[in-house]
Amino acid sequence: MSRTVDILIAGGTVVTMDGQDTKFESGALAVDGDTIIAVGRNVEIRKDFKGRETIDASNSIIMPGLVNSHTHAAMTCFRGIADDMELMDWLNRYIFPAEAGHVNPELAYWGSLLACAEMIKSGTTTFSDMYIFEQETARAAKQAGMRCLIGEVLFDFPSPNFKTPEEGLAYTEKLAQTWADDPLVNIMVEPHALYTCSLDLLKGSKILADRYQIPLATHFLENKSEAKQLEDKYGGRATTFLMENGFLDERFIAFHGVLMDEEDMRIFSDHGCKVVHNPESNMKLASGVAPVSAMRKQGIVVGLGTDGCASNNDLDMFQEMDTAAKLGKAALLDPTVMSARTVLRMATCDGAKVLGLDALTGTLEVGKKADICIVDMDKPHLTPLYDEYSHLVYTVGGADVETVLINGKLVMKNRRLLTIDEGEAMRRVRIIALGVKKSLGNGF
Repeated sequence: MSRTVDILIAGGTVVTMDGQDTKFESGALAVDGDTIIAVGRNVEIRKDFKGRETIDASNSIIMPGLVNSHTHAAMTCFRGIADDMELMDWLNRYIFPAEAGHVNPELAYWGSLLACAEMIKSGTTTFSDMYIFEQETARAAKQAGMRCLIGEVLFDFPSPNFKTPEEGLAYTEKLAQTWADDPLVNIMVEPHALYTCSLDLLKGSKILADRYQIPLATHFLENKSEAKQLEDKYGGRATTFLMENGFLDERFIAFHGVLMDEEDMRIFSDHGCKVVHNPESNMKLASGVAPVSAMRKQGIVVGLGTDGCASNNDLDMFQEMDTAAKLGKAALLDPTVMSARTVLRMATCDGAKVLGLDALTGTLEVGKKADICIVDMDKPHLTPLYDEYSHLVYTVGGADVETVLINGKLVMKNRRLLTIDEGEAMRRVRIIALGVKKSLGNGF
């Protein structure tokens, strides 16, 4: 006698991304509550389970939802305001002034909700965020039904949300307390970067991360000018400074890592630190190419992220995968590095490991939360199909995503968002952008 479950997804090719890269060409999944309770061949799953709702995934790939391991969600409101310039110039002349003049709880909420809509519609089910007024980003993610790991960006100088570093740390601690044990929203501690944070702020951040056993994450060695600035500041290697002050462990996450060398990678590997690769942002800001293949050879777990919409300018992780694979090959003049399967793991199971969420998401396995993306392959540009991994990285785009589940809940079906009024989110962000445009005319 068959068991009735909440949702049965049947008929497509299931790409599990588990440790053996198990794949079922005519497969199915059974979801009950928030959890995957069966995955396997279609004929066997259909024999054992009956769904209260059945999704026909014929001519589709059923895969884990993508993990965007680094972004600044609310910066959808600043999409394209300051293009084609170097990182420090971009930050100091445009982004920091724009944030000081415009970021408030309303911008943070609506900008984040718009980002959630964009991410869901391109197959992302989990994102990691660093920005301002992160309580509002948490609210938006909860409304959207997205899984996230978020933290308030911390600086030595005032932000729109706090006047002192101590206030920023207190706000972060309140986030950790408010969202403790939430099924979707997770908190981390996020000092912005070593060049914007004092040793005292970094130590305070580490103490807080240890108190709640949550990740500590920061921008790190993103371009040459930053690397030189840190070398002058510390009189030596920035990674050694972090190690000697006790910041490095398995919960330490570095965003970018473009200028990491062999010694940096050895130290990171020895301490179990993680890295997030952001190729499109690094290309656009001409920061360089992170040595991802070398990092992986050293045993460092590397995830993939889009960065924010002001430096990318979209949140499409399928496009990010395509870029990551091709950039890695071009940088080393080696077509065998950064294979499609490797990059797909960075955007799924490895990304989940980076964020410390791999017990919940990143693969399609019994007992994992049902974070699932269904890609419609019945399209001219996806025909014919010889290899699923190749198509997912080199050919599929975010617009090919048909249906998305997060934590067992349908958040998009047949390209229609079910948890977000995307029209209202776009309307609100357009209103916010009018104010930003007016200030642009005055150089902020």
